[in-house]
Amino acid sequence: MADASRPFNNVLVIGAGPSGLLLALLLKQKGINVHILEAAPELDGQPRAAHYGTPAIPEFYRAGIIGKIASEGLVLNTMCWRSSVDHSRTAGFHAGVLKDVDGQDLRTHCYVLQDLDKLMLDEFLKLGGTIDWCAKVTKVGQDEGGKAWADVEGREQRVEADYIVGCDGANSIVRRSLFGDEFPGFTWDAQIIATNTYYDFEGKFGWDDANFIIHPENFFMAARITKDNLYRITYGETPGLSREEYIARQPAIFEKILPGHPKPDEYKVITISPYKMHQRCAPKFRVGRILLAADAAHLCNPWGGLGITGGFVDVGGLFDCLVGIYEGKADESILDLYSEKRIEKWKTIIDPISQDNFRRVSDKDPATRFERDEWMQALKKAETDDAYRKELLLGFMAVRYDFTQHYHRK
Repeated sequence: MADASRPFNNVLVIGAGPSGLLLALLLKQKGINVHILEAAPELDGQPRAAHYGTPAIPEFYRAGIIGKIASEGLVLNTMCWRSSVDHSRTAGFHAGVLKDVDGQDLRTHCYVLQDLDKLMLDEFLKLGGTIDWCAKVTKVGQDEGGKAWADVEGREQRVEADYIVGCDGANSIVRRSLFGDEFPGFTWDAQIIATNTYYDFEGKFGWDDANFIIHPENFFMAARITKDNLYRITYGETPGLSREEYIARQPAIFEKILPGHPKPDEYKVITISPYKMHQRCAPKFRVGRILLAADAAHLCNPWGGLGITGGFVDVGGLFDCLVGIYEGKADESILDLYSEKRIEKWKTIIDPISQDNFRRVSDKDPATRFERDEWMQALKKAETDDAYRKELLLGFMAVRYDFTQHYHRK
């Protein structure tokens, strides 16, 4: 039943990925009717981001899921950059200074994404939220009567809502409906391979929770993602090969670049996926009653986790904007502000820092990187200064923006 006392009554979320599920859960907790359309028959089980940075953590607290993430997943304490020659530690940090920031543990949290998705979906459904699987959206639009709509493949009747939010990933149909192929930015001339692999980096070699090895060709990341020594190992490869060729080449590469030069019987690869990397941002995140968030709105390379983290921060900001309208604390102009500020944060923080992160790990002259790198030098200084380290690490919170400051004040 529509509530005539409210400025709007329902939101349609396109995409049951992490950002779409978080937004749906947050909105449903506020009593807003939310329906999700998902093209796939089930949640995505492919290996994807598993580390959620400091700026995203407050959204997990708001959604009431931080306890399960912390208990069933991991909290990362240590992160460092290492030499490719002898794997010695160049610079890094211990994040214990973020364990209690105004009552919140803001250290990077890790929970395998398919498990996080299931957790959020289960909580959403418990609240009476609804989802359609195998609902491939082919186009979205809006009419003069104030309704947004989505066409679904195989259905004659359009799905209508007061607002549509595209959380449907890098190949977003929602974004394409608004802007066609316009998605300004670039694709890196580089190939990376992401694996989930069992290998005891800590026990055998004393490595940190997350490790970045600097080299122009043999760069890689090894970061723990479960308590039983499953690691995300992401490494660079030669562009232009087939998936089968990448799989065939993996054992020789691991033997060459990993500590201990392991043979295939010394580790266990669970999943392997080639990825291209992009730096792109949509022209706008709002066109009337249609909105974009996360990968549907912007992309960045995965080094440093700013893609998934930035997506969750988008969702938290959009949630505040929609709730402000729903509760009569803001008018629709706050959605223009959402678009403006989230694009600004991508351009000034997410894009440049993520580019720096990849250029750092793939530096052409690893031996002199530290001398040329203000960030690594700052980390070195912070190793013996807790207050400075806390200030440095909390600097990433600048990717957030408080939209509630624009609510009407009575």
